[in-house]
Amino acid sequence: MERGLTYAAGILSTQHVYPTDVSLEPPSRRTRGRPATNPVPSVESRSAADFIAALPEKSFQRVSWRAGTKGAMRGDFAAVRVRVADGPALRTGRHLPGAEVWLVCERRSNERKFHVTNHPAEAPLIELVAAIKARCEQGHQQMKEELGLDHCECRNWHALHHHVLLTMIAFCFLQHLRLREKNGRPVDQSRTALSSDAAPDPATSGTSAQTLRQTLSTLSMPGLLLA
Repeated sequence: MERGLTYAAGILSTQHVYPTDVSLEPPSRRTRGRPATNPVPSVESRSAADFIAALPEKSFQRVSWRAGTKGAMRGDFAAVRVRVADGPALRTGRHLPGAEVWLVCERRSNERKFHVTNHPAEAPLIELVAAIKARCEQGHQQMKEELGLDHCECRNWHALHHHVLLTMIAFCFLQHLRLREKNGRPVDQSRTALSSDAAPDPATSGTSAQTLRQTLSTLSMPGLLLA
């Protein structure tokens, strides 16, 4: 948020939030001990699950975010503006209200999923849903197609965890380079590769994904663990 980027992230149903009209009131004066210094929220925070449960049924709308192989992908979603309880912590363990964001709930037959996004207050629900779904599905697709996420042939949890971790590190590295190029900042040419040869520039080379895939194959050798 401090970098001015738009984000969408999944949260637990137990994450506490405040309504947008919450205000901070001065603490009550004590007759004994040190005077209280932290402000007091005008209302109590509630979990994301309880906050959504209090909304009327009409708050949920049927939204289709893209076409899949078996037709349009649809779901029931509700969105409401809240302030996340992620501000400074109080002595009671509660947190003061933070920035105002969208709280989005996806309702399924057997579960509910919760997300927060800092899209503008006037953003339509379809835009929020598209951003939430694109973040997860596009990243998973790119890691499979470009970095070999689905090329792991293993039979134990540690090997799978190792492979997935390396793939995600490579994906984050590529995203970092893409953002640098998008912002017009040249990629540092002074860094060297794992070998003695100079590393190619992934931001300009068309074989960056292939180079990273080869590196992952080397690092995924049995018996090699990350420090």
